[in-house]
Amino acid sequence: MHDICTTPGGGLPRLLAIMDRLRDPDRGCPWDIEQDFASIAPYTIEEAYEVADAIARGAWDELEGELGDLLLQVVYHARMGAEDGRFDFHTIADRVAQKMVDRHPHIWGDGNRDKSAAQQVVDWEAVKAKERAGDGARRTLDGVALGLPALMRAVKLQNRAARVGFDWPETMQVLDKVQEEATELVEAKERLTRREVEEEMGDLLFVIANLARHLKVDPEAALRAANAKFVRRFEQIEDALAADGRTPAQSDLAEMDGLWDAAKSREKETK
Repeated sequence: MHDICTTPGGGLPRLLAIMDRLRDPDRGCPWDIEQDFASIAPYTIEEAYEVADAIARGAWDELEGELGDLLLQVVYHARMGAEDGRFDFHTIADRVAQKMVDRHPHIWGDGNRDKSAAQQVVDWEAVKAKERAGDGARRTLDGVALGLPALMRAVKLQNRAARVGFDWPETMQVLDKVQEEATELVEAKERLTRREVEEEMGDLLFVIANLARHLKVDPEAALRAANAKFVRRFEQIEDALAADGRTPAQSDLAEMDGLWDAAKSREKETK
């Protein structure tokens, strides 16, 4: 008997059938049956980051698999939605398809296609604002997802506020605020409670995100790159010490700082 679940080449229908089987109350997998939206959500976020990581590393041989893992998350949520009578994979796909058509009147409407990418972004945001109003969002900052990474959400909140004129006009004004917040934090850290220090640190990070926005830099991407650079250079420190039969714990800051500078110089030479 033909079973689409075990037949290669079935594409999306095969994946949907597999999820149906996994969630079947009588024949499914006990672990999969027990899951709900809340328990699956962390995996969805993790898989999205793994897609981004593969792209950042240029790991194109891994990307197909990572995209498949992310697609599985959508299929999982779609199946649970169907069980509750809320939505299914096909209504999800149709809804986003309609959204793309509605947001591109210059492609599927009478909009003018002869405009810059920047103007298209402005028009896109205008359409989104109209959609939010239709969904009941009334305040400027309504609808910015709470589950976003904090730096990403900060930029989105700032972009929303900037659209109604609440923004510094000059980048140097943002830089002045960065310096002000950093100075206040350092000067007050000894007399502040731990909670107050955390609040001041949050203010500083929020302004740093605003500085990135003014410089047209994605702070999440910039920090990921900085993390990768730190790992790369620190591993060179470890390699240099290992060649001498030692570990970082058997070194000191002055030596490791010198090895860091050497690693930094080598990177610059190879650019």
